[in-house]
Amino acid sequence: MTMALSESIRRSPERNRLTGSARWALWRRGLFGSPVNLAITLGFVAFVLFVVAPFLRWALIDATWSGTAKDCAERSGACWAFIAEKSRFILFGLYPNDRDWQAAIAVALVGSLVVATGMPRFWNRRLVLVWIVVLGAALAVMSGALTRQLVPTDKWGGFPLTVLLSVIGFAGAFPLGIALALARRSKMRLLRWMAVAFIEVMRGVPLIAVLYVSTLIFPLMLPAGAAIDKLARAQIAIILFVAAYMAEIVRAGLQSLPAGQYEASRSLGLSWATTMRLVVLPQALRAVIPAFVNLGIGLFLDTTLVIVIGLFDFLNTARVAATDVNWNGFYSEAYTFAALIYFSLSYAASRYSLWLESRLRVGHANREGTRHRTRSA
Repeated sequence: MTMALSESIRRSPERNRLTGSARWALWRRGLFGSPVNLAITLGFVAFVLFVVAPFLRWALIDATWSGTAKDCAERSGACWAFIAEKSRFILFGLYPNDRDWQAAIAVALVGSLVVATGMPRFWNRRLVLVWIVVLGAALAVMSGALTRQLVPTDKWGGFPLTVLLSVIGFAGAFPLGIALALARRSKMRLLRWMAVAFIEVMRGVPLIAVLYVSTLIFPLMLPAGAAIDKLARAQIAIILFVAAYMAEIVRAGLQSLPAGQYEASRSLGLSWATTMRLVVLPQALRAVIPAFVNLGIGLFLDTTLVIVIGLFDFLNTARVAATDVNWNGFYSEAYTFAALIYFSLSYAASRYSLWLESRLRVGHANREGTRHRTRSA
């Protein structure tokens, strides 16, 4: 409420003509003008005094920034010396120490790809090929194939594993989710039923159960002597799981379009495939961008569940680091550090979603204005 009040004052055309006393009167009315406002203000003050202030004292004022575990034990604050000492293990897990640069390059490649994809200027057909090439290069670097010093997937862990699982999971689920959404709206009864069955089954079970199936049950179905890497099975399970949710998001976008879009395409003689590619899907996908970002954030956070099948992602390497006999017990620092990284990336994604919505809305408004002026002329 306070933020809304300050925003309204900032945007008001008369804000520059308000005197200091008038501005204070507006703030006072917003903070204490009613019993509800007063209760919210007092609750916020209590939260700052009893939660924020002690946390800042623990994290900054009384913290130990360098030294040993003994130095940390002599103070009551956070032991950030533990993070400095164990940062390499928290970030890369069991990945070979002398080849951390390979994992760092893989993360840089994937991160650059995600950032570039977020820019509308790069949205074209070639982007699909770029994704295939860059992801392939990242996996080749991570596995050590380029240096001919292979690193088995059971040594992959930490932040690179979290990034690869979430990004590849989302990228692999995207085309599959679109195909499932179109199949669910198909007039072919068998195809529609199969799509509905897959979507409802996947959405009806938790991700942890799907991971268990991929690790414990699926290998039993393979012929004798055949085997699939555990990480590959987990990645496929994540792709299938996310695709079911993505299909429902895409279906919502398709249903939001007016029937006139389809009718106009048919009247122009466009085929079904051309209509979907050029008319329907671009509008439907743009309408569900917030849902896509929300799903991506959720996937990024849910990768922590791979610990149940023996893979150590970023959060779990942070937890394991606190079990070191020399630094035993610094779980609060480990989880705080991991939470800060997760929050920073998730918050950046949410802000990007707002920016992209605004940009696309402005672009659509400009096109509509140009079209209206052309018709008027």
